[in-house]
Amino acid sequence: MSTMHTVPQSAAQDAADAARAAASDAGVEIRLLSTVAEFADVARLFQSIWASDGSQSPVNVETLRAISKAGSYVGGAYEGDDLVGACFGFFAAPGRRALHSHIAGVSERMRGRSVGFALKVHQRSWAIDQELDEISWTFDPLISRNAYFNLVKLAATPVAYHSNFYGQMTDTLNGGDDTDRMLVTWYVHDPRVADACRGTASAVEAPAGADLLTVDADLGPARHETAARLVRVSLPRDIETLRTTDPERATRWRLAVRDTLGSLLEQGAEVVSFDRTGTYTIDRGENP
Repeated sequence: MSTMHTVPQSAAQDAADAARAAASDAGVEIRLLSTVAEFADVARLFQSIWASDGSQSPVNVETLRAISKAGSYVGGAYEGDDLVGACFGFFAAPGRRALHSHIAGVSERMRGRSVGFALKVHQRSWAIDQELDEISWTFDPLISRNAYFNLVKLAATPVAYHSNFYGQMTDTLNGGDDTDRMLVTWYVHDPRVADACRGTASAVEAPAGADLLTVDADLGPARHETAARLVRVSLPRDIETLRTTDPERATRWRLAVRDTLGSLLEQGAEVVSFDRTGTYTIDRGENP
């Protein structure tokens, strides 16, 4: 990395303090991983999350070893001696001062304890020490809790919607559905991001908008016509269960969100909020 891009010591210290506080609140220790044994633990953890049917882990030891050796980020969260969460990413194209965070996962027994939040805050602190400006990653825009975590709790900025980004994946979580993904960017020096990492972000009240996609009486997607500039796209309560119990309805949801949220982002619209009801509010711009 260029030595011409110096991070103020106060910013690095603030990020490190936020990382320590987040880990303490979650009851874990987070550290960078560097050994083959640690990478093997990550592969087993990810297999338990994404491939509980016995199929392969979404990452192997060799790949993690190469990523770590290249200087990119591989972090793990420990409760005592047990690895309970992990996250890894790799540097973006030269000159961008960016990291692409590829996979983050937390063991089922630790869900709801903010371990994932602590991992991301640690990753941000590491990125600031590396003189990076941003971290990007993708998530499934149909999973409401993930959207809330990324857009609200972390204050990441949606930048693009990608249809079937990875192709069809048959792991436990994706269930053979198309892998549509929202790409977000975390601007690590943004005051909103710093506040979010300290846990002091102010709640953003969703502006009033007209419904573009809602949940109908049979829990399927219902589309609406509107010329409003601000529009709302609602999600099903539990798309992951639908993929197992009613894959046809899950596919209808995927296509409906792609045709509304996805199409709007492709046209330059901006996601301005996501609320706990599972609804995106989108600004279509001056010429919807």
